[in-house]
Amino acid sequence: MSKKIMEDGELWDLFTKKEEYDPILLDKYGRFSYYLSSQRNIFEPHISKFLIKNGLSPEYPEGRNFAVCLTHDIDFVCPGMLNTAARAVKALKRGQFVQASILPFSRINKTWNPLWNFRQIMKLEKNYGAKSTFYFLTLDPGDEDFTFSIEELEEELGYILDDGWEVGLHGGHEAYNNPIEIRNKKHKLEKVLRKEVIGYRNHYLRFKTPKTWEFLAEAGFSYDSTFGYHDCAGFRNGMCHPFNPYNLNTGKKIDILEIPLGIMDTTLFSQMHLDFNQAWKLTEKLIDTVESYKGVLTILWHNTYMQGDYLEFYKRILEYCTQKNAWMTSGAEIYRWWKENY
Repeated sequence: MSKKIMEDGELWDLFTKKEEYDPILLDKYGRFSYYLSSQRNIFEPHISKFLIKNGLSPEYPEGRNFAVCLTHDIDFVCPGMLNTAARAVKALKRGQFVQASILPFSRINKTWNPLWNFRQIMKLEKNYGAKSTFYFLTLDPGDEDFTFSIEELEEELGYILDDGWEVGLHGGHEAYNNPIEIRNKKHKLEKVLRKEVIGYRNHYLRFKTPKTWEFLAEAGFSYDSTFGYHDCAGFRNGMCHPFNPYNLNTGKKIDILEIPLGIMDTTLFSQMHLDFNQAWKLTEKLIDTVESYKGVLTILWHNTYMQGDYLEFYKRILEYCTQKNAWMTSGAEIYRWWKENY
């Protein structure tokens, strides 16, 4: 299929993201932002549309119409002291006296911790016949954004795996540009899991095209799911299907599968500044679009967003995708299915 894309220079430049190889400007996190891109219609997966017209016709398990890759980045498992105090005050104002009284102790008793919610997330997804991937940070004290030691979560990680959900690596701030860091953090997570880790997403969606893919492939990852814009939902390189990236510098495919990211909670609400109605309108459009091309839509919903109206929004996504006969599963399952069939 890549040969057919190669014949069209404009499509090939979009697919390979040629404009990201030598960017004039990056944001403070070293990211290439959507507003810098020459691609303007990010809500239309132009490459996937081309591939479907040229014979690509994915078939998913149990006759499902399309796939939704459900994912959660775990940046925090314990609220900070200031955050905990603010939550307690809000709970008091709402008349939730029991919640307000236990919040200050949530760092001691995990069952009272609103962010220790992996089992609740799994239970919710199970109700819809869905599974997902949890990408965990494995930072060391002193690393930027260190809030927990992965060793503390060994029992919980075992529960997640035993129930059939996936645990992947959430690489720290510098990992995307540091192959040694990627390998070290991978080994650290595997030591706790006592199992190989095949899936990856970088913290803050930090990514360097095409170097990060090469580093991940060399470290032994099977797939990545970082490749989406932090500042806009949609299809970064016109793909709503998994793909093997191509390195323009070497003239070769990279031995890793990218399951591109389409929707992230913080993108909708913090970066695009959408209200819930606007956010749903866009989410619905993207789901419908991916369905029409028999694609895979990757959704990132942090465990910190599994509360209040944001939790209800996530439930609405699950309900809508269920109605549309989507296969909702983890990155690992998508990877295995795609590798076996395509």
